[in-house]
Amino acid sequence: MFKSVKVGGRGAAGIRVFGIFKDQKLDAASRKRDGGELAAQVAKRSEVTGALGQVSEGFADAKSRAGMQRVLVVGLGDKATFEVGDLRKVAGAVGRRLAPLGNSIVGIELDAALSKSDATLAGRCFGEGLGLLAYNNDILRGSATEVPTRSTLTVQGGSKARTSGLQLGLDLADCTNYARTLSQLPPNRCTPTYLATEAKRLARQTGMTCKVVTAANLLKEGCVGVHTVGAASENAPCFIRLEYSPAGARRAKPAVLVGKTMTYDSGGLSIKVGGGMRGMKRDMDGGAAVFGAMKAIATVLKPRRRVVALLSCAENAISDEAYRPDDVLEFANGVTVEVTNTDAEGRLVLADGLIWACKHEDPDFIVNIATLTGGVVIALGSTYAGMWCDDDKLRARVEAVSQTTGERVWRMPHHEEYRTMMRSPCADIVNSAPVREAHPIQGAAFLSYFVEEGIPWCHLDIAGVHACEKDSGPYVGGTSTGFGTRLMAELCDR
Repeated sequence: MFKSVKVGGRGAAGIRVFGIFKDQKLDAASRKRDGGELAAQVAKRSEVTGALGQVSEGFADAKSRAGMQRVLVVGLGDKATFEVGDLRKVAGAVGRRLAPLGNSIVGIELDAALSKSDATLAGRCFGEGLGLLAYNNDILRGSATEVPTRSTLTVQGGSKARTSGLQLGLDLADCTNYARTLSQLPPNRCTPTYLATEAKRLARQTGMTCKVVTAANLLKEGCVGVHTVGAASENAPCFIRLEYSPAGARRAKPAVLVGKTMTYDSGGLSIKVGGGMRGMKRDMDGGAAVFGAMKAIATVLKPRRRVVALLSCAENAISDEAYRPDDVLEFANGVTVEVTNTDAEGRLVLADGLIWACKHEDPDFIVNIATLTGGVVIALGSTYAGMWCDDDKLRARVEAVSQTTGERVWRMPHHEEYRTMMRSPCADIVNSAPVREAHPIQGAAFLSYFVEEGIPWCHLDIAGVHACEKDSGPYVGGTSTGFGTRLMAELCDR
């Protein structure tokens, strides 16, 4: 929506943004900055209710102080229920109004939403909202359509804490938008080999290390799931390991992030029917979020701990090399799996990542993220990601971080009876139980067989929250959300 958004600027802000709560007047701190009481006059209009995201305008006359030409008064909603994360939605509403105005310098005067204790976080949330809104889906525009002319936006925070927060929010949004760009690429371009090249490029730019296990060596390295699922495609599968290791952290146990990175999912021989394949280029969105998180970790947050990313990259295609229902696979940890559905492939490639993490990384904790089941969409819609985590400390950390980043998670149940549901009559377990009950829990139950006892582990199913079909808050319809990028990066920084 914008060509760029940045913090600072030498000139005075010609536009200022003020906030009011529902059915309340402009706050005292804002009135002091309101040259000519223009915002106060706008706030008094009968149509200005203060509803969350409502934007109203006022225009200054020639005698306006400090060069202010226009004010935007944006609603903050009910004061009693207001949360600082609501500023992402507020920023989305403000940004949509600013976009048509051309290159602008804008002062953010949202004193009503702030206190001294949360000024930095408030600035961060507003910056994230503007940065996420700025994402442009123009990467594949050719010559048959006209690319919109986009303006630059410069924002001024008004205080050191708020300005610092704005910059942090914009930087984190930029890393999220990087994940969204990977998600947006079509599968004929974004192949496993492309992602391997991208991982190496990211490592060179940020000082991380990168290892790629190519198709020829997958079985040698124990990556049975990635090899099997990707065998039918002419785009060879691979397994990627990225590591962020700051000075002095070599001996510490790393946080490990495992991403499902299916660059396309046809369903395999259990082929998706009707419109089921549409959008399957985004079956890699768990892996894309891990890419974005690693960029944020290495360039923005820079935590004082090691972080390892494991990406299982494959395309689930159909050929005479395809794996079949009735096949039995033996994984590197000795667990045997009867394949009952080749469209339940994500858990097979994730199993390799979980085994690798336990065997080779000696992890402090593991978080895996995946667009794993349609069942989680039925259960939670597009409001929450499903979370399975039986470790109380890790679960509390994930929930706390989700409050900061606005990427909501909801704990789902896990019990030995669900693991029993996955038992096979001819192998240890099946990859998909023959019943629809507890469908999203089946995926978590399957994955639990590949995590060693005693290692804290969290499984995130983002199938309902990884993309948006219509405009929503700071997101533009028809794009991915990059869900999990900021959550995982923030988790590794705590």
